[in-house]
Amino acid sequence: MKILLHCCCAPCSISSVSCLRSKELLPVLFWYNPYIYPYDEYVQRRNCLKEFASNEKLDISIKDEHDYSAFNSLEKEKQCEKCYTLRIEKTASKAALEEFTYFTTSLLISPYQNHEKIRQICEEAAVKYSVGFFYMDFRPYFKESQTAARNKGFYMQKYCGCVVSRKERFSKL
Repeated sequence: MKILLHCCCAPCSISSVSCLRSKELLPVLFWYNPYIYPYDEYVQRRNCLKEFASNEKLDISIKDEHDYSAFNSLEKEKQCEKCYTLRIEKTASKAALEEFTYFTTSLLISPYQNHEKIRQICEEAAVKYSVGFFYMDFRPYFKESQTAARNKGFYMQKYCGCVVSRKERFSKL
């Protein structure tokens, strides 16, 4: 059975794909991450995911929009929620439109994201778009996924993606 997997990046997608395959689900990758700043970072992440999809012989759909301006003026917590909602709703909408049985997101692998908020937004989007949300806590596989990405020579980003997370990450150095 096919499942639409929203992918934030290749490193987080590796184990997410493996877990879905272990459940006899066939993931179709979906790239939609318009908030990533700056543009060269966006391109590196997108191209790395395309390479991963090619290596794994996975179908990939790319919604190539880049507009980070809406993500640099809110409080961090509200900004993250807005970002999750935007990406998850686009994924659920696409899954419903293309008649996938389920959708999910690789965001559920990161111990640095608000897991429960992501799950809540996914559950609400599933109802809104009348499509199934396949929940799995991928977090136990995070380190394994990161190690696999490094071993494959994939680009490893150093921050979540938006202007605020970039500033937060590099101001700590």
